[in-house]
Amino acid sequence: MQKQLFFIFLFVTIIGNSQSQKIKLTEAIKIAQKKSPQYVRALNTYQAGYWRYRNYVADFLPQLSLRATLPEYSNSIRRITNDEGQDIFVQQNQSIIDATLSLQQKVPYTGGAFAINSRLERVDRFGDSRNTNYSLIPFSISYFQNSLFYNPYKWDRQIEPLRYEESKRTIIENMEEISLTTCLRYFGLLKAQVSLDIAKKNLSNQDTLLQITKGRYKIGKIAENELLQIELSHLSSKNNVTTNTILLKKTSQDLARFLELDTEAIELEVPERLSDFAVDIDKALQEAETNRKSVIEFRRRRLEAEKRLAEVKGSNRLELDVRANFGLNRRADEYSALFQDYDQQQNISLSVGIPIFDWGVSKSRRKMAEADLSLVENTIEQEKQAFEQEIFLHTLNWSSQRDFLATAEKAQEIALKRYEITKKRYVLGKITITDLNIAQQEKDKAVFDYLNSLQKFWVDYYTLRRLTLYDFIEDEKITIEDIVFD
Repeated sequence: MQKQLFFIFLFVTIIGNSQSQKIKLTEAIKIAQKKSPQYVRALNTYQAGYWRYRNYVADFLPQLSLRATLPEYSNSIRRITNDEGQDIFVQQNQSIIDATLSLQQKVPYTGGAFAINSRLERVDRFGDSRNTNYSLIPFSISYFQNSLFYNPYKWDRQIEPLRYEESKRTIIENMEEISLTTCLRYFGLLKAQVSLDIAKKNLSNQDTLLQITKGRYKIGKIAENELLQIELSHLSSKNNVTTNTILLKKTSQDLARFLELDTEAIELEVPERLSDFAVDIDKALQEAETNRKSVIEFRRRRLEAEKRLAEVKGSNRLELDVRANFGLNRRADEYSALFQDYDQQQNISLSVGIPIFDWGVSKSRRKMAEADLSLVENTIEQEKQAFEQEIFLHTLNWSSQRDFLATAEKAQEIALKRYEITKKRYVLGKITITDLNIAQQEKDKAVFDYLNSLQKFWVDYYTLRRLTLYDFIEDEKITIEDIVFD
């Protein structure tokens, strides 16, 4: 009986032709997770995180590069310094061709970088007679480190993997957010369909009751006041049909555009109840802390604040820059003579910076970084408490949601039955139009209350999934298919 009454009032078709598209809630969610604008944004966000991580990994691999000048020609007067240290002007008419092959490798354990280079140069001087010179550095190895007290690579090795893991969890959360958004839009259209269906049925009933009331008024069984009241109700029913027709059009467009459908003629089915399953609060908290991006985000934000503090401390103390180079070189007038009797080249430099007095600039920078770290830690702690409280309260609320839904369904059944009895009694002339209007209002309210309760049931379910990234029905973590980018 409950299902019969339910489908009489709730299972509706907005356009009675073969072109309407029937969609279930689960089908709408699957479509949204592949075609909706929200999915495109989620995918783009994940792509950015994916390629950032790929860039980070590749940046620590050996980098081979070739730079060449082909050629550089000049014919001008330039100022140079001669062997006696005097500046003189000379006429230069020459071309230079050079090529450098370089292999670079960052050293994450020290914060420096190694480079292996090979360089070949050729200089052609023009004038009364052409003269050509060659220079070759077949091999040189160099090392550079900007600071001995701050290693940015050390922090990046901790932060970037966390950032990538955060992006992977973000897309799963975004997919569950799409489910939640789809659920809201789905019920928005479903309620609009039901509202229009009820408005049309109420108008049809008002037409019948108006004719009955006019007949009673003509034979003097009722007063004019009751006739006027039913006429007002009839006019109100007409307005309700118009209002709900516009609402139906809007909600149909909203869902069709969100799902990228070819038609706005959508026929929705009332979602069935989920199978019974229990949600333990401790289990929900554990899964949320294991699966949600927030936990990774908290760690990443704390490390970033610690990195800023380490950078400030490293630059506020004694500054040491190291540069070292060792290699072979050779110059000759003939190309064939370049590959014999190499000369050695080596150099090393150590730059020292000692802060003596800076009017408290170094101290204030360090104190600001320490204050930022403390603020981040306090903020994270508060967000963590709010995170746990949200899951706790939602899980507690979910345990009562089935009871609320059952109560609303029973209230709907009673209201529908009462209205049918009241309408029959009015036709028999045993009650007034006021009593009938009250029964109709209570019937409409009960139907909408049930729909709202059903919507809240499904919204709470998908919210629970989003908060924990766990499927309690299947008893497994929520994952998505691997996304591969070219």
